[in-house]
Amino acid sequence: MTPAEPTALIPRPLMFWTGVALTCAGVGQHVWMFVDSASMDYHMAMMGTSWTMWAAMVAIVVGVLISGFSVVQPPGTGPAAAPSPAVTSEADRRRLIGVLSFALMVDQMKPATLAFIQPGMRTEFHLSASGIAWLPTVALSGTVVGSLLGGRAADRIGRRATILIASLLFLGTTVCGAMPTFGGVLVMCALMGMAAGGMLPVVYALMTESLPPGRRAAVMVLQAGLTTTGGYMAAAGLAAVLIPLTGWRIAWFAQLPLVLILIGLNRWIPESAAFTAQRARTRRVPASTLFKHSHRVKTLVVSGYALAWGLVYWGFITFLPSQLESSHHHGMSAATLLFLSSLLSIPTCVVAAWLYMRWSAKGTMVAYAALTVAALLVLSLVGVDGGRPVLLTAVMLLFAGTAGVIALIGPYTAEIYPLAIRGTAGGWAAAVGKSGGAFGPPLVALILSLPGGMRTAAVLIALPMALAGTAVALRGSDPRAHAAGAGDPTSELDAELDALMHDAAAPAKETAAPRTPEAEGAPGGDPDPAR
Repeated sequence: MTPAEPTALIPRPLMFWTGVALTCAGVGQHVWMFVDSASMDYHMAMMGTSWTMWAAMVAIVVGVLISGFSVVQPPGTGPAAAPSPAVTSEADRRRLIGVLSFALMVDQMKPATLAFIQPGMRTEFHLSASGIAWLPTVALSGTVVGSLLGGRAADRIGRRATILIASLLFLGTTVCGAMPTFGGVLVMCALMGMAAGGMLPVVYALMTESLPPGRRAAVMVLQAGLTTTGGYMAAAGLAAVLIPLTGWRIAWFAQLPLVLILIGLNRWIPESAAFTAQRARTRRVPASTLFKHSHRVKTLVVSGYALAWGLVYWGFITFLPSQLESSHHHGMSAATLLFLSSLLSIPTCVVAAWLYMRWSAKGTMVAYAALTVAALLVLSLVGVDGGRPVLLTAVMLLFAGTAGVIALIGPYTAEIYPLAIRGTAGGWAAAVGKSGGAFGPPLVALILSLPGGMRTAAVLIALPMALAGTAVALRGSDPRAHAAGAGDPTSELDAELDALMHDAAAPAKETAAPRTPEAEGAPGGDPDPAR
């Protein structure tokens, strides 16, 4: 029987690029409408929705659907016809790390941009404070839905296909910057949030299955932390330079070249070899498995840790700038203080990566949770009117702790679950963390109205993080022990692939034994034993 040949990375390349071209045409028409609004100071709310804009929107929707369909492997495709793994050398691994890091940075820029466009949007659409509050709520709710759908899709259609579909949604929803109504902006931001939420957990799953076990933990933790900081700083830099020139809308269009570059780099994003092999050896596992049998405890622990981070980051830290601005006793602007504090996240992530790999995954997670709790308790004692050195130290420690927590949760989740539900688990953890953006701000706003204000909020928000850290310490899974999960076929497959990647990463001996048909792994010297 003739062996099956691997298909192209994109099963239907002509269809894919046709869809991309159609999407680009629709986006380009919106860019032109934005440029044409210069005579109105780029206030497109005055333009209304023309038939040209509707036609361009149809082109975008059709283009994304066509391209999205083209990247999914045809039904009945077996593992022998799946894309061959491209991560076979050190150069391949470095390239994969670079491309996926770039993808994560673009992903992080989307929600980060929300903070910088709100003032201009509020002015153009004449929105109240409660009205503009719908923007982050809707966008972050979109990330919750996207994380759940993207994580599940990664376990059904593949890691690579899900990343490409999220990138296509990024491309199409760039037109958020041309919407003439606030309702249109909310719809586009919800879809953009879905794309951002869907990509994050899939990247960690693909990294876990593509890097040798000896160093992947450190690489992933460092990648998670630095791309979060890099995405925020990139969004802030673009906003600082461009928004004063043309208004808030340019902040979305300025990201268009980055999205196009990401799509162009798709050839260096391989499908996971682990996912390809798993499809042949195990049946599909339902999402409900996260809360059954041996996974229930780890899911509850991960959920608590992610939720605690969401409450601190989306709830408490959201109100920190306004609380600092209301107090003029610290002798430094809130923007300066928060910028200096955010810079601390860079060395924080380096330390977290080193501790995670060299010391203990559980211990590192507990340590950063404890650091976050300590910073919140210090703020509860001194308040925003405290002395400058103490306040500065507390805020920096808070940013250091939360940066470490978010850098750890994604890689940790990807490592402790078997590959059959790895994407689903990562999506669940990301969704729980982002859910803090949906109810965290209203909750903290309510607490701030109580006696004690910020001090009371700091204590109450510290409690979930303290409980989450304790849960990790007492019941958290050890990624190293999980690698040898006895009795679980997907865990056994994880261990097999880890061993293969470890051997592949080892330097080749200078003198090799003569190659024989038996050494080739198949009768007759066939170099591919899988065939």
